[in-house]
Amino acid sequence: MKLTKKSHACVRLDKDGQTLVIDPGAFSEEDAALGADAILVTHEHPDHFDEFRLRAAMENNPAAEIWTLKSVADRITAAFPGRVHTVGHGDTFTAAGFDVQVHGELHAVIHPDIPRVTNVGYLVDGGKVFHPGDALTVPGEAVETLLVPVMAPWNKISEVIDYVREVGPRRAYDVHDALLTDLALPIYEGHLGRLGGTAHQRLHPGAWTEV
Repeated sequence: MKLTKKSHACVRLDKDGQTLVIDPGAFSEEDAALGADAILVTHEHPDHFDEFRLRAAMENNPAAEIWTLKSVADRITAAFPGRVHTVGHGDTFTAAGFDVQVHGELHAVIHPDIPRVTNVGYLVDGGKVFHPGDALTVPGEAVETLLVPVMAPWNKISEVIDYVREVGPRRAYDVHDALLTDLALPIYEGHLGRLGGTAHQRLHPGAWTEV
């Protein structure tokens, strides 16, 4: 499987001629979801869910489908009848040849005064890749490649390090990193690399690796 990092929280997975895109949001490239056969969205926040990018992908490929939670599905189902599927914690499905398990229910706490929205993570192909969205969800199954939300208004680096340790993946790649400046990136990378307990690497947007 080929994993390509897009900007911020978005990644593309390619396998057997099929493409799965996760979280093409407003901080990602405008064409981040183009060419996708299947799209997964973890939650409704605009840096993960951008209606313009989804519509462009769905119109570009009339066979493309979306799997997401109810809060997102309700906003796009009418435009693409029969092509948007609502999922929640515990669900399993196959999207464009990728086997997917759904884990998690709520977004991480930003502040007690801010209501928590729903959020799901996606475990792809039996643990080959796990994207938690905006939560430090532990799927309770073996994970080979963990996509780590490295910097957000709701986390701090000690929590991220402990999360990587708890999941215990073979390798970890950063996502949710658009808010980090060039000055901060080496600090975060250094801490995760030294203390995370797994092979850690940052892929720049457009870079890819085999997983």
